[in-house]
Amino acid sequence: MFRQLSIVLILLFLCSCKKEHELIKVQGPVFGTAYQIQYYDNNASNYQKQFDSLFKVLNNSMSNYISTSDISKINRSINVKVDHHFKTVFEASKVIYRQTEGVFDPTIGKLVNAWNFGSENTKTALDSIKVDSLIKTVGFNRVGLENSKVKKLPNTFIDFNAIAKGYGVDVIADFLESKGISNYLVDIGGELRAKGIHLNKQKEWAIGIENPNFDGSQSYSKIIGITDKAMATSGTYRKFKVDENGNKYAHIINTKTGYPTRTNILSVSVIADKCMMADGYATAFQAMGIERVEKFLAKHLELQAYLIFENEKGELETKSFNGFPE
Repeated sequence: MFRQLSIVLILLFLCSCKKEHELIKVQGPVFGTAYQIQYYDNNASNYQKQFDSLFKVLNNSMSNYISTSDISKINRSINVKVDHHFKTVFEASKVIYRQTEGVFDPTIGKLVNAWNFGSENTKTALDSIKVDSLIKTVGFNRVGLENSKVKKLPNTFIDFNAIAKGYGVDVIADFLESKGISNYLVDIGGELRAKGIHLNKQKEWAIGIENPNFDGSQSYSKIIGITDKAMATSGTYRKFKVDENGNKYAHIINTKTGYPTRTNILSVSVIADKCMMADGYATAFQAMGIERVEKFLAKHLELQAYLIFENEKGELETKSFNGFPE
């Protein structure tokens, strides 16, 4: 009797282990890129429908590419009551805006579009007069949120593209945790958040940081292990402009001048607790320059960063801050 019972218990234990170590992978298109979500679930549940439903809610709230979204209506000065997703991203944007002294500014949207880096393609030639006119619409300090309604100047265009993808990662991660899942990796277009470990390998989740290859090829500067953290990477090597002197200008617009940022920083990876914050700061660091980033991170030890940049000889160099994983 006891022998039979022990055999049954062993079989149950083996079955439960097998379920726990079954890695579930779900992927699909979203936000103009792709997502891949990996997680371990004892019930082997596939949550793709729930993921896609959450993405739809986020798009309807904050996508500038959807004319009927809340943010698109707000940009057309239509009075809209925003949801809690919009509020969360709005408030986080305010924090990063203040911390970076306006380098990160979601109201840069009209200039992003004017330079053909955004959701609206324009064929209008830009000159200094047009840029000076558009820069007057920039200023997140003049935008408020009262009773779930956005207060702004009529011409101000809000664009959360530099932070919303990271927030999408957080939304999915929070959903998985609500289901009791404690080992997962959520990746949306290279923005990611991880918890626990890769159970099959008994290691942290392995993440590759791409080299800034202008020819479109893919190689990695380094592979790191990450757990219980989020990481976002902002690169200028895929979206940039080149002037007549061969100078490269990033797709990130300087919020003070209205012109694309001239920078030798090719890639910035930031690790933080939330992917939303990592996403926003990675964008800001691209525009700040290495010296300013170094000073900023000396005061913000909660952030880790890894920069890939061109030195004066045109050679690639890297620099890590605040114990970024090796």
